[in-house]
Amino acid sequence: MDSLGTNYTHPTCRLLALLAAFALACTAPVHAQSVALPTNTASIGAYPSTSNDEPQTGFIIRNRVDEVNVLFIATDKHGKFVRNLDQNDFAILDDHKPPQSILNFRRETDLPLHLGLLIDVSGSVHSRFDFEQDAAISFLVHSVRSGFDKAFVVGFNTQSQMTQDFTDNVQLLSTGIHKLQDGGGTALYDAIYRACKEKFLKDRPDHPARKAIVVVSDGEDNQSEYSRAQAIEMAQRAEVIIYAISTDDSGLILRGDKVLEQLAEATGGRAFFPFKMKDITHSFAAIEDELRSQYIVSYEPADFDADGRYRSIEISALKKDLQVRARKGYFAPQQ
Repeated sequence: MDSLGTNYTHPTCRLLALLAAFALACTAPVHAQSVALPTNTASIGAYPSTSNDEPQTGFIIRNRVDEVNVLFIATDKHGKFVRNLDQNDFAILDDHKPPQSILNFRRETDLPLHLGLLIDVSGSVHSRFDFEQDAAISFLVHSVRSGFDKAFVVGFNTQSQMTQDFTDNVQLLSTGIHKLQDGGGTALYDAIYRACKEKFLKDRPDHPARKAIVVVSDGEDNQSEYSRAQAIEMAQRAEVIIYAISTDDSGLILRGDKVLEQLAEATGGRAFFPFKMKDITHSFAAIEDELRSQYIVSYEPADFDADGRYRSIEISALKKDLQVRARKGYFAPQQ
């Protein structure tokens, strides 16, 4: 007796029944799952994933849910991190609409860190180059935990050069930083675009991770093939948060400062403008603290279509005098 209540005794009839059941299963609706990678993460957007917890017998129907993951931070009116909030303290809009459902909300202080350190080695940074190298090494020593986090090092002027690929070995990262030599023009946007595409978008982790790039530069691009908008879009597609530390010590507000602010703001990061060399160390320390002070929310968007379109994200605090910083949106997957 089969599930339709019909008794089949002939083998051919049993085969026909199985084929009919398989055809019915194939016509069941399947929803594309999109998981924003974050941080690279990433258009900022959502990417397909499937569960391994599936039965090994019978017909398998893959039912995947559209899901977006967003890392964000909350600060008080003095700029200090607020770490004791819950889901009811925030309002979320995806494409200007409340999510269909909130799937998960938690403080995220211990998610593995996947970090790219992009250091401007053009001629304009010569006077502070040695100090910046030392500050960057100190940052990696305090941020990268062996067996848990990993980072890579890229120096860029007219071209980008990776001196150390992803590793959790701080000594190798330190050696990679010391290999950098300054001189030449500045292709900032190219460096960001390629790092996000090659190291975060293509090299996706098989587990959740915070993906971030720290750019040390004056923000003055004069050599890139890619535009600023293209660099930001690739960071969003890879769901990478960009932090920027300015190397400009003029004390003036220059065009490069605005560039660094735009790169950081669009991805949920922050730009720092240390006017004294010792303040560079403080900037790295602030980034380290922020990376350990984040919240993560996972939700299912309302009226979601896998059409490749950019969808905005707005997260606001309901409590007075609290500010939220998160990436501005993501690109939906395209089928």
